[in-house]
Amino acid sequence: MSTGSGADSAPAPTSTHESKTGGTFSSLKIRNYRLFATGAVISNTGTWMSRITQDWLVLSLTGSAAAVGITTALQFLPMLLFGLYGGVIADRLPKRRLLLISQAALGLCGIALAVLTLSGVVEVWHVYLVAFLLGMVTVVDNPARQSFVSEMVGPAQLRNAVSLNSANFQSARLIGPAVAGVLITTVGSGWAFLLNGLSFAAPLVGLMMMRTEELHPSVTVKRAKGQLREGLRYVSGRPELIWPIVLVGFVGTFGFNFPIWLTAFADEIYHGGAGMYSFFNILMAAGSLAGALLAARRRSSRLRMLVAAATLFGALEIAASLSPSVWLFSLLLVPIGMIGLTTNISANTSVQMAADPEMRGRVMSLYMMVFAGGTPVGAPIVGWISDVYGARTGMAAGGAISMLAALGVGFALTRVGGLRLKVDLRPGRRHVRFVPREQLATAA
Repeated sequence: MSTGSGADSAPAPTSTHESKTGGTFSSLKIRNYRLFATGAVISNTGTWMSRITQDWLVLSLTGSAAAVGITTALQFLPMLLFGLYGGVIADRLPKRRLLLISQAALGLCGIALAVLTLSGVVEVWHVYLVAFLLGMVTVVDNPARQSFVSEMVGPAQLRNAVSLNSANFQSARLIGPAVAGVLITTVGSGWAFLLNGLSFAAPLVGLMMMRTEELHPSVTVKRAKGQLREGLRYVSGRPELIWPIVLVGFVGTFGFNFPIWLTAFADEIYHGGAGMYSFFNILMAAGSLAGALLAARRRSSRLRMLVAAATLFGALEIAASLSPSVWLFSLLLVPIGMIGLTTNISANTSVQMAADPEMRGRVMSLYMMVFAGGTPVGAPIVGWISDVYGARTGMAAGGAISMLAALGVGFALTRVGGLRLKVDLRPGRRHVRFVPREQLATAA
Protein backbone atom coordinates (compact mmCIF):
# COMPACT_ATOMS: atom_id res chain seq x y z
CA MET A 1 0.00 0.00 0.00
CA SER A 2 1.83 2.97 -1.27
CA THR A 3 1.47 6.31 1.14
CA GLY A 4 1.20 10.87 4.15
CA SER A 5 -5.81 20.17 14.30
CA GLY A 6 -9.21 19.70 15.21
CA ALA A 7 -11.45 16.95 16.38
CA ASP A 8 -14.10 14.88 14.71
CA SER A 9 -17.48 16.41 15.31
CA ALA A 10 -18.93 13.04 16.24
CA PRO A 11 -16.37 10.64 17.68
CA ALA A 12 -16.86 7.01 16.79
CA PRO A 13 -18.09 4.87 19.65
CA THR A 14 -15.41 3.03 21.50
CA SER A 15 -15.28 -0.74 21.56
CA THR A 16 -13.67 -3.38 23.69
CA HIS A 17 -10.87 -4.01 21.21
CA GLU A 18 -9.67 -0.40 21.14
CA SER A 19 -6.36 -0.01 22.89
CA LYS A 20 -5.47 2.72 25.26
CA THR A 21 -3.70 5.72 23.85
CA GLY A 22 -0.06 6.30 24.49
CA GLY A 23 3.21 4.90 23.23
CA THR A 24 4.95 5.10 19.89
CA PHE A 25 3.44 1.82 18.63
CA SER A 26 0.07 1.92 20.42
CA SER A 27 -1.99 1.46 17.23
CA LEU A 28 -0.36 -1.91 16.62
CA LYS A 29 -2.25 -3.31 19.62
CA ILE A 30 -5.32 -3.35 17.37
CA ARG A 31 -5.50 -6.59 15.37
CA ASN A 32 -7.01 -5.16 12.19
CA TYR A 33 -4.40 -2.44 12.04
CA ARG A 34 -1.60 -4.99 12.60
CA LEU A 35 -2.82 -6.94 9.57
CA PHE A 36 -3.02 -3.72 7.57
CA ALA A 37 0.49 -2.64 8.59
CA THR A 38 2.04 -6.05 7.92
CA GLY A 39 0.64 -6.20 4.41
CA ALA A 40 1.61 -2.59 3.81
CA VAL A 41 5.29 -2.98 4.70
CA ILE A 42 5.63 -5.85 2.22
CA SER A 43 3.87 -4.09 -0.65
CA ASN A 44 5.60 -0.80 0.18
CA THR A 45 8.97 -2.53 -0.12
CA GLY A 46 7.95 -3.80 -3.54
CA THR A 47 6.70 -0.34 -4.50
CA TRP A 48 10.01 1.27 -3.61
CA MET A 49 11.91 -1.42 -5.51
CA SER A 50 9.76 -0.69 -8.54
CA ARG A 51 10.01 3.08 -8.19
CA ILE A 52 13.81 3.09 -8.06
CA THR A 53 14.02 0.57 -10.90
CA GLN A 54 11.52 2.53 -12.99
CA ASP A 55 13.45 5.79 -12.64
CA TRP A 56 16.75 4.14 -13.50
CA LEU A 57 15.24 2.23 -16.45
CA VAL A 58 13.85 5.45 -17.94
CA LEU A 59 17.19 7.21 -17.47
CA SER A 60 18.97 4.25 -19.12
CA LEU A 61 16.56 4.22 -22.07
CA THR A 62 16.60 7.99 -22.68
CA GLY A 63 19.56 9.57 -20.86
CA SER A 64 17.28 12.43 -19.84
CA ALA A 65 16.29 13.75 -16.42
CA ALA A 66 13.28 15.36 -18.10
CA ALA A 67 12.09 11.88 -19.18
CA VAL A 68 12.22 10.76 -15.55
CA GLY A 69 10.14 13.84 -14.74
CA ILE A 70 7.61 12.94 -17.44
CA THR A 71 7.28 9.42 -16.01
CA THR A 72 6.67 10.84 -12.54
CA ALA A 73 4.21 13.36 -13.96
CA LEU A 74 2.21 10.69 -15.80
CA GLN A 75 1.94 8.63 -12.62
CA PHE A 76 0.45 11.57 -10.74
CA LEU A 77 -1.52 13.21 -13.57
CA PRO A 78 -4.70 11.14 -12.89
CA MET A 79 -4.68 12.40 -9.30
CA LEU A 80 -4.67 15.97 -10.59
CA LEU A 81 -7.44 15.31 -13.12
CA PHE A 82 -9.71 12.92 -11.23
CA GLY A 83 -8.56 13.02 -7.59
CA LEU A 84 -11.69 14.69 -6.26
CA TYR A 85 -13.92 12.09 -7.92
CA GLY A 86 -11.89 9.40 -6.18
CA GLY A 87 -12.78 11.02 -2.87
CA VAL A 88 -16.48 11.02 -3.72
CA ILE A 89 -16.26 7.29 -4.54
CA ALA A 90 -14.42 6.62 -1.27
CA ASP A 91 -17.17 8.38 0.69
CA ARG A 92 -19.92 6.43 -1.07
CA LEU A 93 -18.59 2.85 -0.99
CA PRO A 94 -17.16 0.51 1.68
CA LYS A 95 -13.47 1.30 1.84
CA ARG A 96 -12.27 -2.24 2.56
CA ARG A 97 -13.97 -3.48 -0.61
CA LEU A 98 -12.44 -0.65 -2.64
CA LEU A 99 -8.98 -1.49 -1.30
CA LEU A 100 -9.31 -5.15 -2.27
CA ILE A 101 -9.96 -4.07 -5.87
CA SER A 102 -7.34 -1.31 -6.02
CA GLN A 103 -4.52 -3.33 -4.42
CA ALA A 104 -5.13 -6.20 -6.86
CA ALA A 105 -5.00 -3.75 -9.78
CA LEU A 106 -1.71 -2.27 -8.54
CA GLY A 107 -0.22 -5.77 -8.41
CA LEU A 108 -1.32 -6.48 -11.99
CA CYS A 109 0.36 -3.27 -13.21
CA GLY A 110 3.64 -4.38 -11.63
CA ILE A 111 3.43 -7.82 -13.24
CA ALA A 112 2.67 -6.29 -16.66
CA LEU A 113 5.80 -4.12 -16.52
CA ALA A 114 7.83 -7.15 -15.38
CA VAL A 115 6.68 -9.18 -18.40
CA LEU A 116 7.61 -6.35 -20.79
CA THR A 117 11.04 -5.92 -19.24
CA LEU A 118 11.94 -9.59 -18.85
CA SER A 119 10.93 -10.28 -22.46
CA GLY A 120 13.35 -7.58 -23.65
CA VAL A 121 10.77 -5.54 -25.56
CA VAL A 122 10.28 -2.71 -23.07
CA GLU A 123 10.36 0.81 -24.48
CA VAL A 124 10.01 4.10 -22.70
CA TRP A 125 6.38 4.51 -23.83
CA HIS A 126 5.56 1.23 -22.09
CA VAL A 127 6.87 2.67 -18.83
CA TYR A 128 4.88 5.87 -19.44
CA LEU A 129 1.68 3.84 -20.00
CA VAL A 130 2.09 1.68 -16.89
CA ALA A 131 2.90 4.78 -14.82
CA PHE A 132 -0.35 6.39 -16.01
CA LEU A 133 -2.37 3.25 -15.23
CA LEU A 134 -0.86 3.14 -11.73
CA GLY A 135 -1.95 6.72 -11.29
CA MET A 136 -5.50 5.88 -12.35
CA VAL A 137 -5.73 3.18 -9.69
CA THR A 138 -4.34 5.42 -6.95
CA VAL A 139 -7.10 7.97 -7.63
CA VAL A 140 -9.41 5.65 -5.68
CA ASP A 141 -6.82 3.78 -3.62
CA ASN A 142 -5.35 6.85 -1.90
CA PRO A 143 -8.48 8.43 -0.34
CA ALA A 144 -9.90 4.99 0.51
CA ARG A 145 -6.68 3.94 2.24
CA GLN A 146 -6.20 7.25 4.04
CA SER A 147 -9.74 7.32 5.44
CA PHE A 148 -9.84 3.56 6.15
CA VAL A 149 -7.25 4.12 8.89
CA SER A 150 -9.85 5.81 11.10
CA GLU A 151 -12.19 2.82 10.66
CA MET A 152 -9.49 0.45 11.93
CA VAL A 153 -8.24 2.42 14.93
CA GLY A 154 -10.87 5.01 15.83
CA PRO A 155 -10.35 8.73 16.54
CA ALA A 156 -8.31 8.19 19.71
CA GLN A 157 -5.52 6.41 17.82
CA LEU A 158 -5.80 8.19 14.47
CA ARG A 159 -2.80 10.49 14.90
CA ASN A 160 -0.57 7.61 16.02
CA ALA A 161 -1.75 5.35 13.19
CA VAL A 162 -1.12 8.02 10.52
CA SER A 163 2.41 8.48 11.85
CA LEU A 164 3.02 4.72 11.92
CA ASN A 165 1.76 4.47 8.34
CA SER A 166 4.47 6.91 7.35
CA ALA A 167 7.04 5.02 9.41
CA ASN A 168 5.92 1.84 7.66
CA PHE A 169 6.35 3.46 4.26
CA GLN A 170 9.79 4.81 5.15
CA SER A 171 10.93 1.48 6.62
CA ALA A 172 10.16 -0.09 3.27
CA ARG A 173 12.05 2.75 1.64
CA LEU A 174 15.16 1.64 3.53
CA ILE A 175 14.90 -1.90 2.16
CA GLY A 176 13.40 -1.40 -1.31
CA PRO A 177 16.11 0.78 -2.90
CA ALA A 178 18.89 -1.44 -1.55
CA VAL A 179 17.25 -4.57 -2.98
CA ALA A 180 16.53 -2.75 -6.24
CA GLY A 181 20.17 -1.70 -6.59
CA VAL A 182 21.31 -5.31 -6.15
CA LEU A 183 18.72 -6.69 -8.58
CA ILE A 184 19.41 -4.06 -11.27
CA THR A 185 23.14 -4.76 -11.25
CA THR A 186 22.89 -8.58 -11.00
CA VAL A 187 19.79 -10.07 -12.64
CA GLY A 188 18.16 -7.03 -14.26
CA SER A 189 15.25 -4.64 -13.77
CA GLY A 190 12.50 -7.09 -14.71
CA TRP A 191 12.85 -9.15 -11.54
CA ALA A 192 12.41 -6.06 -9.36
CA PHE A 193 9.16 -5.28 -11.20
CA LEU A 194 7.99 -8.89 -10.79
CA LEU A 195 8.63 -8.94 -7.04
CA ASN A 196 6.72 -5.68 -6.73
CA GLY A 197 3.69 -7.16 -8.48
CA LEU A 198 3.72 -10.26 -6.30
CA SER A 199 4.14 -8.19 -3.11
CA PHE A 200 0.55 -6.96 -3.34
CA ALA A 201 -0.66 -10.42 -2.33
CA ALA A 202 0.28 -9.46 1.26
CA PRO A 203 -2.17 -6.55 1.72
CA LEU A 204 -4.89 -8.52 -0.05
CA VAL A 205 -4.52 -11.37 2.44
CA GLY A 206 -4.45 -8.89 5.35
CA LEU A 207 -7.65 -7.19 4.20
CA MET A 208 -9.44 -10.52 3.82
CA MET A 209 -8.35 -11.66 7.31
CA MET A 210 -9.73 -8.57 9.06
CA ARG A 211 -12.58 -8.91 11.55
CA THR A 212 -15.17 -6.59 10.07
CA GLU A 213 -17.18 -6.49 13.30
CA GLU A 214 -14.20 -4.80 14.99
CA LEU A 215 -14.04 -1.94 12.50
CA HIS A 216 -15.36 1.40 13.74
CA PRO A 217 -18.66 2.25 12.06
CA SER A 218 -18.01 4.33 8.96
CA VAL A 219 -20.21 7.04 7.53
CA THR A 220 -21.20 6.22 3.95
CA VAL A 221 -22.69 9.00 1.90
CA LYS A 222 -25.59 8.23 -0.43
CA ARG A 223 -25.20 9.16 -4.08
CA ALA A 224 -26.45 12.68 -4.71
CA LYS A 225 -25.80 15.64 -6.96
CA GLY A 226 -23.35 18.33 -5.93
CA GLN A 227 -21.21 16.21 -3.58
CA LEU A 228 -17.99 17.35 -5.27
CA ARG A 229 -18.92 21.03 -4.93
CA GLU A 230 -20.04 20.39 -1.36
CA GLY A 231 -16.59 19.06 -0.49
CA LEU A 232 -14.85 22.06 -2.04
CA ARG A 233 -17.12 24.51 -0.19
CA TYR A 234 -16.51 22.66 3.06
CA VAL A 235 -12.72 22.94 2.75
CA SER A 236 -12.69 26.53 1.47
CA GLY A 237 -14.63 27.74 4.51
CA ARG A 238 -12.21 26.28 7.07
CA PRO A 239 -8.74 27.87 7.38
CA GLU A 240 -7.44 24.90 9.41
CA LEU A 241 -8.03 22.78 6.29
CA ILE A 242 -7.36 25.05 3.33
CA TRP A 243 -4.00 26.51 4.37
CA PRO A 244 -2.27 23.18 5.19
CA ILE A 245 -3.55 21.86 1.85
CA VAL A 246 -2.21 24.93 0.02
CA LEU A 247 1.18 24.50 1.67
CA VAL A 248 1.54 20.78 0.88
CA GLY A 249 0.47 21.63 -2.67
CA PHE A 250 3.50 23.88 -3.14
CA VAL A 251 5.87 21.52 -1.33
CA GLY A 252 4.61 18.46 -3.21
CA THR A 253 4.71 20.20 -6.59
CA PHE A 254 8.16 21.74 -6.34
CA GLY A 255 9.95 20.33 -3.29
CA PHE A 256 9.42 16.57 -3.55
CA ASN A 257 10.94 15.93 -6.99
CA PHE A 258 13.66 13.65 -5.64
CA PRO A 259 13.48 11.05 -8.45
CA ILE A 260 14.66 13.79 -10.82
CA TRP A 261 17.31 15.32 -8.58
CA LEU A 262 18.79 12.18 -7.08
CA THR A 263 19.15 10.43 -10.45
CA ALA A 264 20.80 13.56 -11.88
CA PHE A 265 23.13 14.03 -8.88
CA ALA A 266 24.11 10.35 -8.91
CA ASP A 267 24.70 10.26 -12.67
CA GLU A 268 25.85 13.75 -13.73
CA ILE A 269 27.20 15.52 -10.65
CA TYR A 270 28.97 12.74 -8.75
CA HIS A 271 29.30 10.24 -11.64
CA GLY A 272 27.97 7.24 -9.75
CA GLY A 273 25.55 4.56 -10.89
CA ALA A 274 22.40 2.79 -9.80
CA GLY A 275 24.10 1.86 -6.55
CA MET A 276 24.72 5.51 -5.64
CA TYR A 277 21.13 6.40 -6.53
CA SER A 278 19.87 3.62 -4.26
CA PHE A 279 22.26 4.81 -1.52
CA PHE A 280 20.84 8.35 -1.74
CA ASN A 281 17.30 6.99 -1.38
CA ILE A 282 18.30 4.85 1.61
CA LEU A 283 19.76 7.90 3.39
CA MET A 284 16.59 9.90 2.80
CA ALA A 285 14.53 6.95 4.00
CA ALA A 286 16.54 6.71 7.21
CA GLY A 287 15.82 10.35 7.97
CA SER A 288 12.16 9.95 7.02
CA LEU A 289 11.78 6.92 9.28
CA ALA A 290 13.25 8.87 12.20
CA GLY A 291 10.84 11.73 11.47
CA ALA A 292 7.87 9.36 11.36
CA LEU A 293 8.74 7.70 14.67
CA LEU A 294 9.20 11.07 16.34
CA ALA A 295 5.82 12.15 14.98
CA ALA A 296 4.21 8.99 16.40
CA ARG A 297 5.30 10.03 19.90
CA ARG A 298 3.76 13.51 19.64
CA ARG A 299 0.33 13.97 21.21
CA SER A 300 -0.79 16.77 18.93
CA SER A 301 -0.14 18.33 15.53
CA ARG A 302 0.18 22.10 15.53
CA LEU A 303 0.01 24.21 12.39
CA ARG A 304 3.04 26.18 13.50
CA MET A 305 5.00 22.92 13.49
CA LEU A 306 3.92 22.42 9.88
CA VAL A 307 5.02 25.90 8.83
CA ALA A 308 8.37 25.65 10.64
CA ALA A 309 9.10 22.20 9.19
CA ALA A 310 8.26 23.27 5.62
CA THR A 311 10.47 26.37 5.94
CA LEU A 312 13.42 24.32 7.20
CA PHE A 313 12.81 21.68 4.52
CA GLY A 314 13.20 24.27 1.77
CA ALA A 315 16.34 25.72 3.35
CA LEU A 316 17.94 22.26 3.62
CA GLU A 317 17.21 21.55 -0.06
CA ILE A 318 18.96 24.76 -1.05
CA ALA A 319 21.95 23.82 1.12
CA ALA A 320 22.12 20.33 -0.42
CA SER A 321 22.00 21.75 -3.95
CA LEU A 322 25.17 23.74 -3.19
CA SER A 323 27.08 20.81 -1.64
CA PRO A 324 30.60 20.62 -3.15
CA SER A 325 31.14 16.95 -2.22
CA VAL A 326 29.12 13.76 -2.40
CA TRP A 327 29.61 13.16 1.32
CA LEU A 328 28.14 16.51 2.37
CA PHE A 329 25.26 15.99 -0.05
CA SER A 330 24.67 12.52 1.39
CA LEU A 331 24.80 13.82 4.95
CA LEU A 332 22.16 16.48 4.23
CA LEU A 333 19.77 13.91 2.75
CA VAL A 334 19.11 12.52 6.25
CA PRO A 335 17.67 15.73 7.76
CA ILE A 336 15.91 16.49 4.47
CA GLY A 337 14.11 13.15 4.78
CA MET A 338 13.32 13.77 8.46
CA ILE A 339 11.96 17.31 8.04
CA GLY A 340 10.17 16.49 4.79
CA LEU A 341 8.35 13.62 6.48
CA THR A 342 7.53 15.84 9.48
CA THR A 343 5.98 18.34 7.07
CA ASN A 344 3.89 15.63 5.42
CA ILE A 345 2.68 14.02 8.66
CA SER A 346 1.89 17.36 10.32
CA ALA A 347 -0.27 18.37 7.38
CA ASN A 348 -1.90 14.95 7.01
CA THR A 349 -2.88 14.54 10.65
CA SER A 350 -4.03 18.16 10.98
CA VAL A 351 -6.33 17.77 7.98
CA GLN A 352 -7.68 14.34 8.98
CA MET A 353 -8.39 15.38 12.56
CA ALA A 354 -10.11 18.59 11.47
CA ALA A 355 -12.37 16.92 8.88
CA ASP A 356 -15.82 15.59 9.78
CA PRO A 357 -16.15 11.81 9.20
CA GLU A 358 -18.72 12.11 6.40
CA MET A 359 -16.43 14.52 4.53
CA ARG A 360 -13.10 12.80 5.19
CA GLY A 361 -12.87 10.94 1.88
CA ARG A 362 -13.41 14.11 -0.14
CA VAL A 363 -11.11 16.17 2.08
CA MET A 364 -8.30 13.60 1.83
CA SER A 365 -8.77 13.29 -1.91
CA LEU A 366 -8.30 17.06 -2.21
CA TYR A 367 -5.26 16.81 0.07
CA MET A 368 -3.72 14.06 -2.08
CA MET A 369 -4.72 15.81 -5.29
CA VAL A 370 -2.74 18.94 -4.46
CA PHE A 371 0.13 17.07 -2.77
CA ALA A 372 0.66 14.35 -5.36
CA GLY A 373 -1.38 15.78 -8.24
CA GLY A 374 0.83 18.84 -8.47
CA THR A 375 3.68 16.61 -9.62
CA PRO A 376 2.52 16.60 -13.28
CA VAL A 377 2.97 20.37 -13.20
CA GLY A 378 6.15 20.56 -11.14
CA ALA A 379 8.08 17.49 -12.34
CA PRO A 380 8.42 18.50 -16.03
CA ILE A 381 9.31 22.06 -15.03
CA VAL A 382 11.92 20.94 -12.51
CA GLY A 383 13.18 18.29 -14.95
CA TRP A 384 13.57 20.92 -17.67
CA ILE A 385 15.40 23.29 -15.33
CA SER A 386 17.69 20.43 -14.26
CA ASP A 387 18.45 19.50 -17.88
CA VAL A 388 19.04 23.07 -19.10
CA TYR A 389 20.58 24.78 -16.06
CA GLY A 390 21.86 21.77 -14.11
CA ALA A 391 20.59 19.61 -11.26
CA ARG A 392 21.92 22.05 -8.64
CA THR A 393 19.78 24.89 -9.99
CA GLY A 394 16.71 22.66 -10.24
CA MET A 395 16.98 21.49 -6.64
CA ALA A 396 17.70 24.99 -5.34
CA ALA A 397 14.63 26.33 -7.16
CA GLY A 398 12.42 23.62 -5.62
CA GLY A 399 13.72 24.39 -2.15
CA ALA A 400 13.28 28.15 -2.58
CA ILE A 401 9.66 27.81 -3.71
CA SER A 402 8.88 25.48 -0.79
CA MET A 403 10.42 27.87 1.73
CA LEU A 404 8.64 30.93 0.33
CA ALA A 405 5.33 29.08 0.32
CA ALA A 406 5.79 28.07 3.97
CA LEU A 407 6.52 31.65 4.98
CA GLY A 408 3.50 32.90 3.02
CA VAL A 409 1.14 30.34 4.60
CA GLY A 410 2.58 31.09 8.04
CA PHE A 411 1.81 34.77 7.52
CA ALA A 412 -1.74 33.94 6.37
CA LEU A 413 -2.38 31.71 9.40
CA THR A 414 -1.18 34.40 11.82
CA ARG A 415 -3.59 36.85 10.18
CA VAL A 416 -6.50 34.41 10.39
CA GLY A 417 -5.68 33.58 14.01
CA GLY A 418 -5.30 37.22 15.01
CA LEU A 419 -1.64 36.69 15.97
CA ARG A 420 1.43 38.89 15.77
CA LEU A 421 5.11 38.09 16.06
CA LYS A 422 6.55 39.30 19.36
CA VAL A 423 10.30 39.72 19.89
CA ASP A 424 11.51 39.91 23.51
CA LEU A 425 15.29 40.09 24.01
CA ARG A 426 15.22 40.17 27.83
CA PRO A 427 17.12 37.35 29.56
CA GLY A 428 15.08 34.32 30.61
CA ARG A 429 12.26 35.04 28.15
CA ARG A 430 11.26 33.34 24.90
CA HIS A 431 12.83 35.72 22.43
CA VAL A 432 10.49 35.03 19.48
CA ARG A 433 6.88 33.87 19.75
CA PHE A 434 3.38 34.48 18.40
CA VAL A 435 0.88 36.17 20.68
CA PRO A 436 -2.69 37.51 20.20
CA ARG A 437 -2.88 41.09 18.93
CA GLU A 438 -4.83 42.07 22.02
CA GLN A 439 -1.93 40.99 24.21
CA LEU A 440 0.45 43.17 22.23
CA ALA A 441 -1.88 46.12 22.58
CA THR A 442 -2.08 45.61 26.35
CA ALA A 443 1.70 45.35 26.63
CA ALA A 444 2.13 48.54 24.66
